[in-house]
Amino acid sequence: MIDRELVNRKLVLIGQDLEELAQLSRKPKSEYMSNHLFEAAAERYLERMIGRMIDINYHILVESGKAPPSDYYQSFIKLVEMGLYDQEFAETIAKSAGLRNRIAHEYDVIDAEQVYAAIKSAQSDVPGYIGSVRDFLDTV
Repeated sequence: MIDRELVNRKLVLIGQDLEELAQLSRKPKSEYMSNHLFEAAAERYLERMIGRMIDINYHILVESGKAPPSDYYQSFIKLVEMGLYDQEFAETIAKSAGLRNRIAHEYDVIDAEQVYAAIKSAQSDVPGYIGSVRDFLDTV
C-alpha cells in the first residue's frame, strides 16, 4: 500500500530544496560560475531532490505491485505505465537520474555548465513531477 504520508513528506522536502535552488537559478551565469560554493550548493540540492524523486518512484511502483525498475532512469519511465505522466515528460525527467549518479558517485568530472543547466531544467521539470505525483495520490 502506498504510504501517502511518506510520499507527501518527500514532496515537501523536494519543494523546499527547489525553492533554495531557485535562488541560485536567478544568479547571472557569470556570477554562478565564479563561485564554487554556488556550484557545491546546487549539486547538493539537485542530488537530494533527485534522490527523493527516485525514492518516491520506487515506493509507488513496488507498493502498487510492480516489479522494481532495473535502474533509477527506468524508475521514471515506468511511471508512464501507471499514468503519472506522458512518455515525453518521463524521458526528460529521467535524465536527472544520470546527473544524480555523476554527482553522488563522481563517475566523471562534473561540468559546472551542466549543473547550471540542470538548475534551470529543474525549475520547470520538478514542479511538473510534484504535480503529477500529487494528482496520482488523489486517485489511489
